[in-house]
Amino acid sequence: MNRLEGFLENPKAVSGLVIKGLVALLLVIVVSGSIFVIQPGSRGVLVTLGKVSPVFAPEGLGFKAPFITSVVSVSVRQQTKVTQADCYSSDLQQIRVALKVLYRVPESMVVRVFQDYYGDPFDSLISPRVAEALKEVTALQSAEMIVKKREEIKSKALAAAKAKVGDLLVIEDIVIEDVALSKELETAIESKMVQEQ
Repeated sequence: MNRLEGFLENPKAVSGLVIKGLVALLLVIVVSGSIFVIQPGSRGVLVTLGKVSPVFAPEGLGFKAPFITSVVSVSVRQQTKVTQADCYSSDLQQIRVALKVLYRVPESMVVRVFQDYYGDPFDSLISPRVAEALKEVTALQSAEMIVKKREEIKSKALAAAKAKVGDLLVIEDIVIEDVALSKELETAIESKMVQEQ
């Protein structure tokens, strides 16, 4: 106890201990702020004071400038999103197509997609182009043929969507979940099919 009292009475010793503690704390903060981890299936985009690094960070442990560099994780795994498109057939019938789009960001385009299409590239790049491709394909078929030839419509729309998106993103597949027609048109097609049988 006597030794502790002597230490506490010495202001130089106390201030030296406080300074050492603050330096150690600052060092811990700097070191922890310069380390980052990218999870499997993702790549990191480093942004330093608003400037994007031209090279992405691979998955795993990485180092960055503390406080001034942030790391944004971009998934390169296949993703599935649901969307719909309102189309018109060649006989001017309105058709609502519900579909799923399977896509992924290629590793070579991670930085460019982040810079040009910040946020989810599906909303700004894929969804409008898939809808446009589907409208182009359905405009060449009658409503009845669209219902009967779903696989053909899907194949043509997939090829057109891939051409529109280019190499920025990879559209793996389009799955047509539902083709909704007006009630009158559905009834007319059903009655025609009954007559044919």
